[in-house]
Amino acid sequence: MQLFERTVGDWLEYWAKETPDKEYIVYSDRNLRFTWKSFNQRVDEMAKGFVAIGVEKDSKVGIWATNVPDWLTILYACAKVGAICVTVNTNYKQAELEYLCKHSDMHTLCIIDGDRDGDFIEMVNTMLPELKTCERGKLQSKEFPFMKNIVYIGQEKQRGMYTTAELLLLGSNVDDDKFNRMKSDVKCHDVVNMQYTSGTTGFPKGVMLTHYNITNNGYLTGEHMKFTQNDKLCCCVPLFHCFGVVLATMNCLTHGCTQVMIERFNPLLVLASIHKERCTALYGVPTMFIAELNHPMFELFDLSSLRTGIMAGALCPIELMKRVEEKMFMKVTSVYGLTEASPGMTATRIDDPFEVRSETVGREFEYTEVM
Repeated sequence: MQLFERTVGDWLEYWAKETPDKEYIVYSDRNLRFTWKSFNQRVDEMAKGFVAIGVEKDSKVGIWATNVPDWLTILYACAKVGAICVTVNTNYKQAELEYLCKHSDMHTLCIIDGDRDGDFIEMVNTMLPELKTCERGKLQSKEFPFMKNIVYIGQEKQRGMYTTAELLLLGSNVDDDKFNRMKSDVKCHDVVNMQYTSGTTGFPKGVMLTHYNITNNGYLTGEHMKFTQNDKLCCCVPLFHCFGVVLATMNCLTHGCTQVMIERFNPLLVLASIHKERCTALYGVPTMFIAELNHPMFELFDLSSLRTGIMAGALCPIELMKRVEEKMFMKVTSVYGLTEASPGMTATRIDDPFEVRSETVGREFEYTEVM
């Protein structure tokens, strides 16, 4: 098993050339489908848009959103130009948002309108009252001196904020030579993602993860489940967490397979997406699998295409793992790790006996030493 010295952008462009017409990102409920080629084109357009509003190498670009279609576009756009994508937990309230934006020296924040009882627009306007009177791109905040732009991921106009459509339009004016120079300046050991820890024992820490860290961790994770280009992974875990952005997204990226996205966890939508798209793998925390198994319409869906997946993020009861294997036809693996480790450190393998997969966290990742 080898490690690769490639950037996130290198991997995306590799598959865009090797398998241009193969589906990469799918939102089954919207029938929204991106091939590797079409997704790479949109990423380039978004990356140019960021350049147009002043994003440079090492600029911090935050994403505060559920798993909306442009979440991954923004991640890859940052990666292409050497910016650092800062993932923001959608459960954050006012104080947590302000701490993260200040602590990370955030330059640009991309937001949706909100999630559940959280009004993201209202919280951002409270944090940055200057938005109500400033022009887009002219933000000057004493409290947040590094913050220059807010991008609204949607069609509606928000005072002082760019829309993604405006970003794409501005990007069309960026010189291709400049863009290509910025891409070529990105190296695999550059930081690409800042993940904030949960802050269990103190204030959350911003963990700096490189292209090399996350792509290889995702690659090894997929190898443990014998992933190939023919796999389709149903991703219903949040992308703001390393479970979603590394173990799911980087696995699909490095194996050239399809990632079937769920915007907000909904057990019925997960089951329907697996049935319709013939997904071969499923990720989730134990409570997600319980919700899927206990759904009153569970028996109506054909899940026989599933072969593997990961259950992690909390204690995984043996009886639950048995039910998943019997009812959902998949060999469940688990990964143990922490954000600072990119995140996987140990994992069970698909070929391990059930007792090993259900009663242990496996053995260390290749090229990893556990003391």
